[in-house]
Amino acid sequence: MIAKPAVTDQPIHALLRDRWSPRAFDSQPIPSAQVLSLLEAARWSPSGGNGQPWSFIVVPREDEAAFARLTGALNEGNLVWAQNAPLLMVAVARTVRDNGAPNAYALYDLGQSVAHMSVQASALGLSVHQMAGFSQDAVRAAFGIPDEFLPVTMIAVGQLGDHTALPEPLREREQAPRTRKPLESFVFGAAWGQPATVLAPSAISAD
Repeated sequence: MIAKPAVTDQPIHALLRDRWSPRAFDSQPIPSAQVLSLLEAARWSPSGGNGQPWSFIVVPREDEAAFARLTGALNEGNLVWAQNAPLLMVAVARTVRDNGAPNAYALYDLGQSVAHMSVQASALGLSVHQMAGFSQDAVRAAFGIPDEFLPVTMIAVGQLGDHTALPEPLREREQAPRTRKPLESFVFGAAWGQPATVLAPSAISAD
C-alpha cells in the first residue's frame, strides 16, 4: 500500500492532506453502511438556493450487468484499472431549475457534493478516484438519463489495492509525488495576477 500525504506549505486537516486518487483498488466489497455514509455526506454539501442539483448512479461490482454498462463507457486508459474497483458511481448534474431556467451553478454544486463525499471516504479509510475519461452519451443511453441531466464524472471507490499489480506506466504514476501549483499563482488581491497580501504576512505586519 502507498501513503502519499501532501507536502503542504501551510497546515491543513489530515483528511485533506492524506487524500489522493489511487488507481490500485482492492475488489473487496464496501459495506452498505459506508456507501450510505458517502451519499449522506454528499447530500449535506452546500447548494445554491438549496437546489441540490445532484444525482448519483451507484453500482457495486455485484450488480454485474449494470457494472458492465458502466465499465463499457470508460475509455481504455481508465478501464484497465477502474474495472477492479468494488464500486463505481456516476455524478450527474441537473442543468435546469424547477422553473425550466438554466442552472449556471449546477456543476459547481455537484462538485461540492463530490468533494464532501471524498472527504467522508477518507474518514472511513476509503479511496476515491474521479474520472472524466468516459462516454457521457454511452452512460446516458445505458441508464436512461433524461436530457436535462448531465453525467459529469465517473467515480471509483474502494480500499487501496496493490499498486504493483498495475501495468506500467500506471505503476510509475501511482508512486509519483503529488504536486500542486503555488498559492501565488492563483490567489490574487488588488488586481488580477497580483498576489493577495495574505500571502505575505510579514509585509502586512510591517505596515
